Amino acid sequence: MKNTIVLIAMALTLSVGYAQKEKEVKLNTETNLIEATYFHDNGEISQQGTFDLDGKLHGDWLKYNEEGDLISEGRYNRGIRTGKWRFISNGVVKEVQFDNNAIASVTDKGNKSSLVSKD
Repeated sequence: MKNTIVLIAMALTLSVGYAQKEKEVKLNTETNLIEATYFHDNGEISQQGTFDLDGKLHGDWLKYNEEGDLISEGRYNRGIRTGKWRFISNGVVKEVQFDNNAIASVTDKGNKSSLVSKD
C-alpha cells in the first residue's frame, strides 16, 4: 500500500515539472516527504522542493532561472502557499505574504512600501 502511495505521489510530481525534461525524485524516509529536483534543458536546477505522500506540495520550494539564479522561494503547507514568499526579477525583490493561498500583501523589499494590502 505504501509503495502504491509513493508511486502515485511521484506521478503527481509531473504536474509541477511538466516543462522540465530531467528530474530527480526520491523518498526521504526520515521526513516521509518526496524530495524533487527539476532541471532546465541546460542542466541548471529549475526547481527544488518536497511533496507529502498525498502528492501535495509541502515544505520549502525554490525556483531558479536558466542561469542558476534564485528567482523565487517560499513554503507550502499541504498544497497551500503560506507565509512570506520572495520573488526576484531584474534585481528587484518583492515579498509576498500569503494567507490561505491568497495574496494578503506585496512589499517592495527595496523601499519597504506596501504595494497591495488585503482589506
